[in-house]
Amino acid sequence: MEITTDHQVTHLALNRPETLNALTPEARDRLIDLLAAASADPDVRAVILTGTGRGFCAGADLRGSGGAAGERVAGDVARTLRVGAQRLIAAVLDCEKPVIAAVNGTAAGLGAHLALACDLVLAAESARFFEVFVRRGLVPDGGGAYLLPRLIGPHRAKELMFFGDALTAPDAERLGLVNRVVPDGDLDKTAREWAARLAAGPTRALALTKQLVNASLDTDRTTAFAAEAAAQEINMTTTDAREGVASFVERREARFRGR
Repeated sequence: MEITTDHQVTHLALNRPETLNALTPEARDRLIDLLAAASADPDVRAVILTGTGRGFCAGADLRGSGGAAGERVAGDVARTLRVGAQRLIAAVLDCEKPVIAAVNGTAAGLGAHLALACDLVLAAESARFFEVFVRRGLVPDGGGAYLLPRLIGPHRAKELMFFGDALTAPDAERLGLVNRVVPDGDLDKTAREWAARLAAGPTRALALTKQLVNASLDTDRTTAFAAEAAAQEINMTTTDAREGVASFVERREARFRGR
């Protein structure tokens, strides 16, 4: 994995192009650790996640896993998912910094869900999204049945999951899975521009906003309003909130420090 941090933006690039960046357990766990580190580091204010070569991420690397062969102990599959694919998606959703997916190519299975779990999704024109599980006789994992209906509704989600057809980047944008489609050559530049804007923003306010939005579809109005009030109470103690109010009164641009 290629890891760089510049101007308070951490850039994570999956780097196994020969496998379309399929995730080994080791790479998956490394990515989880890196997201946790970015979340906890006050000097990191945004994250970009992308791939190298023709793929963003082709999902879990099943080579050497034995496939469906061999004897399984009851509970092994569920346990593997909990500590693996589900923990990865949770790491993205729970990261306190905004995470931008720059989808440069194929995003399949867990790789598609990894992109969709991000806060903002940019896609190159050549990118493709695949719900490949049905092609292998498998049930979607990595939070797919949780993420997709919340993004595009149950009927569209079932269409993608039942048929497993390729979804082009423009079609993904039309459905609402992608924020913006850009020419392949502009993907990195656009992702960096968006990340720079986020890194210049009020980091704690963005983290609290992310928490509120992610929880909104799982809570009733009373709970959501209570969470909103609590988030406002917490945020008003930050330096950036005070700076935001002061800049408004003084009629100048706010200079946020991420604290």
